[in-house]
Amino acid sequence: MNIVNGTAFGADRRSYDQVTFHRTELSVILQLYGRMVAAGVCKDYGISHLRDCAIFCMFRRTAETPLYRIEKHPRLSDKQGMYRVLGMDGRILKRGHDLKAALQVVERKLIRVVKD
Repeated sequence: MNIVNGTAFGADRRSYDQVTFHRTELSVILQLYGRMVAAGVCKDYGISHLRDCAIFCMFRRTAETPLYRIEKHPRLSDKQGMYRVLGMDGRILKRGHDLKAALQVVERKLIRVVKD
């Protein structure tokens, strides 16, 4: 890898072209995930950092499809919001510019599970 003025050039440059969750975003997501584990809803999670989006998946069991997918798409930040929450069937449950507001849809379902 060649580095000139702090910029990577060459074959390794692709590793820097990833969308990631910031520490504050990940903290909010992991707090929700912890509450879901405590309620017995989730037992596993997965994180993917891709070229155009970052994805956090919450699983009931490891071998299943994710219960919820939290995606960050920075290119959509000017349009419909860079955060979106998808359900198990792939439907978009909530979109938004604010992560906490987008996660409210999962939070409401968690409260319903704890009450029952």
